[in-house]
Amino acid sequence: MADRFMELAHHRVAGRLIRALGLPRPPVLARAGGAWQEQPLLGSTVAVGTTPGSFATRAVRDVLSAGGAAVRDGAPAEPATVDGAAFDATGLTGPSDARRLYDFFHPLVPRLAQNARLLVLAADPDQAGTPAAAAAARGVEGFVRSLAKEVGRRGATANLAYVARGGEARLAGPARFFCAAGSTYVSGQAVHVTEAVRAPASVPLHSALRGKVALVTGAARGIGAATAERLAQEGARVVCLDVAAANDALAATAARVGGEALPLDLTAPGAATRVATTLRDGHGGVDVVVHNAGITRDRTLAKMTRDEWDQVLAVNFEAIVALDDALLAAGTLRDEGRLVYLSSVSGVAGNFGQTNYAATKAALIGYVTAVAPRLAPRGVCANAVAPGFIETGMVARMPFVMREAGRRLNSLSQGGQPQDVAELVTFLASPGAYGITGATIRVCGQSLVGA
Repeated sequence: MADRFMELAHHRVAGRLIRALGLPRPPVLARAGGAWQEQPLLGSTVAVGTTPGSFATRAVRDVLSAGGAAVRDGAPAEPATVDGAAFDATGLTGPSDARRLYDFFHPLVPRLAQNARLLVLAADPDQAGTPAAAAAARGVEGFVRSLAKEVGRRGATANLAYVARGGEARLAGPARFFCAAGSTYVSGQAVHVTEAVRAPASVPLHSALRGKVALVTGAARGIGAATAERLAQEGARVVCLDVAAANDALAATAARVGGEALPLDLTAPGAATRVATTLRDGHGGVDVVVHNAGITRDRTLAKMTRDEWDQVLAVNFEAIVALDDALLAAGTLRDEGRLVYLSSVSGVAGNFGQTNYAATKAALIGYVTAVAPRLAPRGVCANAVAPGFIETGMVARMPFVMREAGRRLNSLSQGGQPQDVAELVTFLASPGAYGITGATIRVCGQSLVGA
């Protein structure tokens, strides 16, 4: 659905009135197009800074250079601009060191280009040698979240990677994602990069899913269809699953991505076993599972029927657990696999009239935290993605005021696109994400809801 306010904000005449009224002017966001490139940062200039004693600077510099960026030390001299920045704060030891964040970013922020990408690295607070060092590392998160709110008006993003010792060797995938256009609606987020998961045999950074088999549930439309398309662009053979009622749209998605349509209700008796068997016998197993299927039955708890509660729990939680159990029991999920679960900001913050839906989405956040260490020895990563206000078909049916509030109440002052969610899912589905597991990452433009 078109965002008329955004169109007016960028109109030559109407835009002046909107600025005069002090209303937000949503930036035009740069989005990636198509499959990952060998050098996604080609043509960009990225400033790099560090602190004494930091241990990830060389790794991140090498990643940025290999990605095609022109790497510069420190903020550029006026009037030059930069397209991004990476700051290694893993060497912070206490309060006095925190000044280095100011010293690097203070002169840099005014010279950020539109849609700039900022990535800050901090040491894992749990590995800090002193309470002061742990506090300094944790303080970086507050800095990054606040910085993201300030630069969002330019379409820029800022994110944080906590890096455990040894995790710096796994920064290639995260740094390329957070410093490139694909992370356009992911901002103010913190991820942990660790050695918890067994390293894969190879880590291709483009055509990353060639030879892989992926299952996407709820693939007929919206986020599911966009995800199926992105996985296919990276080389995956995609099995697209949805209910029989969506068969026409499902078939169209499968045909568009060169995949296979599997019309099936995952809540039906024996459905999980059938999927596991189909993937094992027809494809030799599955490498990527994207649990996207979900429903809403919104109503205040006092008025909610038992069926409305049970339906949401059955689709959004029970069917997911049953399918995972079946895939593991049948030996269908291959080693070095990737499990990605679609949670929601409603699962983080709750939402009026969504006690059933929010319960399931919060449950998935807890689920990935618990299941990730169990699968790590096999090289399997399990992560959740929590979308915010995404411009899907449901948006058109929302009341006007609610729709506009959802669009503006984030640092980028606009709704996201299904493609934005698909980009994050695709990164987490790739071999390059092997340093991240058990995480929940929001793709919400840094929504103020639950911030």
